[in-house]
Amino acid sequence: MAISNIWYFLSGLTLLSALMVVLAKNPIHSVLYLVFTFFCISGHYVLLNAQFLMAVNIIVYAGAIMVLFLFVIMMFDLKKNQPESKSSLTKLAGSVVAGTLLVLFVALLRKNNLPAPSEVNFKSQTGMVETLGKILYTEYLLPFELISILFFVAMVGAVMLGKREAGERNF
Repeated sequence: MAISNIWYFLSGLTLLSALMVVLAKNPIHSVLYLVFTFFCISGHYVLLNAQFLMAVNIIVYAGAIMVLFLFVIMMFDLKKNQPESKSSLTKLAGSVVAGTLLVLFVALLRKNNLPAPSEVNFKSQTGMVETLGKILYTEYLLPFELISILFFVAMVGAVMLGKREAGERNF
């Protein structure tokens, strides 16, 4: 019973901080709320016994990606590039679409009865590094290698686009 209470608490915090990412007026505050959202999601990983994913989520997303976002936001001159205010018709249309999606989501959740997890199929080593590595390097070896090639090509492309020759124009 205590685990489900922790899950509900973390889920509420996650949804609240994700909502604050969207509603915050200051982009720096938005980034900080997003970091808090990533920490809440990492808490969910701990509850799922996936400590490796929790550590990777904190290191990669809450650490590296958010620092990059913060640098990009600080490089912009936010005082100069203020967007014009949205009309009330646009706000009304967005509210109607969001309300419709919320009603559909609640109706789908009430209609479907999700089965409770059984203790018979529970494996305590599911999210551990050793199990994840075995699955990654046996069943998913080809997609893993293709993704690594894709990342390498993207890295070379970023270096080539970022490199400037004398007298060359940017795109």
